[in-house]
Amino acid sequence: MADTLTKRQRSFCMSRIKGKWTKPELAVHNMLKGRKIRHIMHPAIDGSPDIIFKDKKVAVFIHGCFWHGCPKCFIKPASNKAYWSKKIAGNRRRDKNNVRRLKKAGWNVIVIWEHETRNSEGINKLLPI
Repeated sequence: MADTLTKRQRSFCMSRIKGKWTKPELAVHNMLKGRKIRHIMHPAIDGSPDIIFKDKKVAVFIHGCFWHGCPKCFIKPASNKAYWSKKIAGNRRRDKNNVRRLKKAGWNVIVIWEHETRNSEGINKLLPI
């Protein structure tokens, strides 16, 4: 199916997509805050995790299922396939490099997928913290 928006309209729509403080991040943040668990959102450290627990040396990534190619629920777009496959592959490559850098620096890394924030599945990954 062809894009029904002009290039300018599509550009505007895409510019509105947030990189920080997304709904999944807010869900995890609010759960942690509600349980009075100290954490830092969007720290300025190498690897750019979404959350860190500095005392325990734990870094958390909260990945959007579409943008990071979730193995459970990612559906390939029907249009502009070349662009999206390259984009998603690049995101996954960057994710692997970020995890590797953090582990090399001594951090334990947890990845939570967007679909896991809709129930207690993703939250349970953080409970040992």
